[in-house]
Amino acid sequence: MGNNIWKLVNNSKFLLLIIVFFSTNVEAQEPKVDFAFYDGIVIMGYVDQGGFLNFTGPNVNFSTNNSKFILGMLPSLRFKEDNNTPKNAFVTPNLGVGLTYSYRFLAIQMPIYYNAKTATNDGKWRIGLGLGIRLNSLNKKP
Repeated sequence: MGNNIWKLVNNSKFLLLIIVFFSTNVEAQEPKVDFAFYDGIVIMGYVDQGGFLNFTGPNVNFSTNNSKFILGMLPSLRFKEDNNTPKNAFVTPNLGVGLTYSYRFLAIQMPIYYNAKTATNDGKWRIGLGLGIRLNSLNKKP
């Protein structure tokens, strides 16, 4: 008789656990696709024998948990010494496109910039690599 009571107590706890589990409201962050004009990401990197500093501009992004994938425009400042005559400015504004991945406050980016045709070079697309931070995630508490 003692075993039958113990089985009933165990079954009651199990039943109570199932009722509590299925009646609680769990709010998980679901993956979502969104559009943004600015994401608060600053990136520094290297492309075509020079550096760049860019900020994520208008984009389409996919976020889930602490990760974010961004495909969009990259308003940038490019830093490159010109050895031709006449010399171009060391710092030039530029607009690129690229893919950015960020996790929490870190970001890695693969930008693509177009170098216009000159008298000595044909116009070509150049792929770079950059690393940066997501400023708006620094304000969030872990």
